[in-house]
Amino acid sequence: MTSTIPAHTVADTQIIRSHFPALQRQHGGDSVAYFDGPGGTQVPRRVVEAMSDYLYHHNANTHWLYPTSEETDALILNARSTLADFLGATSDEIAFGANMTTLWYHLSRAIGRTLSPGDEIIVTELDHHANIAPWQALATERGAVLKWVPLDLRTSHLDFDAFARALSPRTKVVAVGAASNALGTITDVRSLIAMAQGTGAITCVDAVHYAPHHLVDVRDIGCDFLACSAYKFYGPHVGVMYGRAAAISALDVPKLQPSPDVGSERLETGTQNHEGIVGAAAAVEFLASLAPESIGTRRDRLATTFDALHHRGEQLVAHLWEGLGRMPWITPVGPAPGTGRTSTVSMRVRGGSDAAARALAKRGLYASNGDFYATTVAERLGATEDGLLRIGCMAYTTDREIDRLLAALHDLRS
Repeated sequence: MTSTIPAHTVADTQIIRSHFPALQRQHGGDSVAYFDGPGGTQVPRRVVEAMSDYLYHHNANTHWLYPTSEETDALILNARSTLADFLGATSDEIAFGANMTTLWYHLSRAIGRTLSPGDEIIVTELDHHANIAPWQALATERGAVLKWVPLDLRTSHLDFDAFARALSPRTKVVAVGAASNALGTITDVRSLIAMAQGTGAITCVDAVHYAPHHLVDVRDIGCDFLACSAYKFYGPHVGVMYGRAAAISALDVPKLQPSPDVGSERLETGTQNHEGIVGAAAAVEFLASLAPESIGTRRDRLATTFDALHHRGEQLVAHLWEGLGRMPWITPVGPAPGTGRTSTVSMRVRGGSDAAARALAKRGLYASNGDFYATTVAERLGATEDGLLRIGCMAYTTDREIDRLLAALHDLRS
């Protein structure tokens, strides 16, 4: 859904920044600028308060007959409803786990019980390895055939023709990413899923990098399963998985015999991170709160917030990209601004990414570097030795911070 509300009606960047105590940190006399958001964002005050309130006043295990347990049940149910609004799902289609990697491994084990030798699994070169390694292991365990969709280095996008050629009557699993955490590339997963549906394959979408930048709509995407991580959209370290209701019920999920066997709880093993689940819901509520309540439902307010933040992110990326263009010792990678990308920019830096990240940190500019577990992307770019420097523009990023960053990168020329 696209909002018709002007972007300026959403809280401005300075108001957003006031919610994040971490932004008060100083480093060597400079305010810290956090460009490490793609690896994990800073957390607003209300998220921490929601988690501490749970632990102080409601902490218990689930499904028992006393007040704190019943309160925990209600808070988790509320979190399912809140994350359902975030993803365009229903509350009985939302499961929680330690992180996307753990959830995906658990899902792959369940799917593996249906596979036979010679069945085919499709993965892509553009993905984070959390959406590759579980399927590689599954192929090895079950004698399945793993097919790779190549990354086109000229466009930083997947080769859709190669994807179409990879599909066959034996395709049983298709695992694709909605956005690249290394290149910022946004993939038209809706089209890929539509192409795959004719095979009857189970379709799995990694939206970990997509969800902080664009409002997910699982109905529009049409996938069976989708995962994201709350710590990438201003929440705590907890994973979230959507499973289409019919797809969940069809799985033979590894579980303890007395564990719940209905709805999304079938996908959850053991006692969950209750405070993290409460915090994930608070992060979604925070994002919704940035838009006026008069707009309508929580989903409507989320759409308005994401529209505005995407517009601001595009402006920051354009500013950064233009500045990088004046530095021949730096080579940005990924799609150009305005061509279907998130506000994450990675680059190759003469002298290596380790030296660059350390130099930036000395000036209070915190940025991640390496391959970001997008190992195949790094291999295709020839960047496995020196790594990439990654800059993430988030809701709290300012133009002044980009100027500081460009000045520091300019000084790397020597």
